[in-house]
Amino acid sequence: MTQAVAGRRAEKKIANRTAILQAAREIFAQEGFDGATVRDIVRGSGLASGTFYNYFPDKESVLREILDETTGEIRARVHVARSSATTAEGFVCDGFRAYFEYLAGEATTLALMSRNAGVIRALFDEPAIGAGVAQLRRDLDAGVKAGMLAPHDTALMAAAMVGAGVEIVIHLAQSEFPDVDGAVGLLTAVFVPRLTPS
Repeated sequence: MTQAVAGRRAEKKIANRTAILQAAREIFAQEGFDGATVRDIVRGSGLASGTFYNYFPDKESVLREILDETTGEIRARVHVARSSATTAEGFVCDGFRAYFEYLAGEATTLALMSRNAGVIRALFDEPAIGAGVAQLRRDLDAGVKAGMLAPHDTALMAAAMVGAGVEIVIHLAQSEFPDVDGAVGLLTAVFVPRLTPS
């Protein structure tokens, strides 16, 4: 097999996987995870029915992949925002703003989260979401070490901040006019007093 043929096959695999994931995002957003079938995803992707199983064993694995991709992008953006903070208020405000603004620009992802809130909550211990809690804990630990944040139980705080963020996103997704500034202000008011050094 020539490199050109191998390259085209690799490109086709990437295109097929992308088509499946995009179709699943839209189907999960419209029908909900429980209402969606593999057949719906295949139909939405425009691929042959057997092609799906070359990439994913079931719709659960597709949802996990979607969450992995989405949370990976969110973690990167939020980490950058928090890393540039010099105060507890900046840490909280900038991190939540990066999170909410990214998702506000992702209408399909917001609809997916809104329509599948129960499923998302059930997956809180999955690696995709757990990695976000772990990243936040590392950022909190670094802030405490630098003296920017007050000493506290960073594991508990990370879980509380991620949990609150997920719940607020689900609420914003269900609102006709999401109030990102209001959400950031609320969460800043909740968490900053505990994180501000005395």
